[in-house]
Order: sequence, then structure tokens, then C-alpha cells
Amino acid sequence: MTTPATDSITLFGADWCRDCIRTKKQLDELGIGYTYIDLVADPSAADVAKEISGRTNIPVVVYPDASHHVEPSNADVEAKLRELSLI
Repeated sequence: MTTPATDSITLFGADWCRDCIRTKKQLDELGIGYTYIDLVADPSAADVAKEISGRTNIPVVVYPDASHHVEPSNADVEAKLRELSLI
């Protein structure tokens, strides 16, 4: 799957990316379900992430309300999850 789900969080990232590892860890620790799209395993998905964000930076986190963050801090992610009543 290379397109984000509309009813959950989608995280575009790579295993070599520290920010991706940090964001995955945060979501895991909060018990938030998400779809992880590995840009190493599926390089064509990088085009989808770039189309969403307009940038080549990762991670790209797409939320159920179709908003997104690029390279978000933990505080950014937490604030968005609270806004969406997911935590």
C-alpha cells in the first residue's frame, strides 16, 4: 500500500532515519495504531510522500483528517493526537 489510509495514521519513513524511528517509537508507546510505509522497501512510495508534503523530508505523518506533519517533534505529534481525540 502506498497511499495513506483515510481512517488511520499513515507514517512514511525509513529505517535509517532517526526522526522516523523516534516517531514510530512514540506512536508505539502511546498505543496508537498506524500504517508504516517503508520507503526503502517501496521506493516509489517516496513520490507519494512528496506529493502529500511537497517536500522530500521524512517522516511524513498523515492523520485521519488528511492533515500531515513533516519531520514532526514529539510535541507536534502529541498535540495533533489530542486534537483528534486519539489520546
